[in-house]
Amino acid sequence: MTESKITIRLADWEKDKQILSAIRRRVFIEEQNVPEELEWDEYDVSAIHFLAFEEDRAIACARLKKNGRIGRMAVLATHRKKGTGKKLLHFILQKATALKLEQVHLHAQVAAVPFYEKQGFIAKGDPFYEANIPHQEMFAKLLYQDT
Repeated sequence: MTESKITIRLADWEKDKQILSAIRRRVFIEEQNVPEELEWDEYDVSAIHFLAFEEDRAIACARLKKNGRIGRMAVLATHRKKGTGKKLLHFILQKATALKLEQVHLHAQVAAVPFYEKQGFIAKGDPFYEANIPHQEMFAKLLYQDT
């Protein structure tokens, strides 16, 4: 069995809305029972979006808001624990570094905290609930060279 090739690219909300929405709908609304009205917000238009593909099939997505908050990171169930999330997150961190952000932050689902810790994120504060799911605020400092 050969290892599948995962590619990541920037996405455009207007052009890629159908693909991005389909992944988020499946992961958050259908699997995790996030209320639909909480999934879509005004930040979708202004955020930088990312899509991960296996060959030509979209398998994961995420977004980065202007304030450095990573969110809506969703990997289809068939591609979890296979390095897809790690590759996607590293791509996002490279983009954040290129934007000269000093740090990024996110609200990790508590079950995903060990994943983010392995990628250099540090938990801050106490867990809290978002969309009836326990979350943990996490931060990561970024290194960039000021030219």
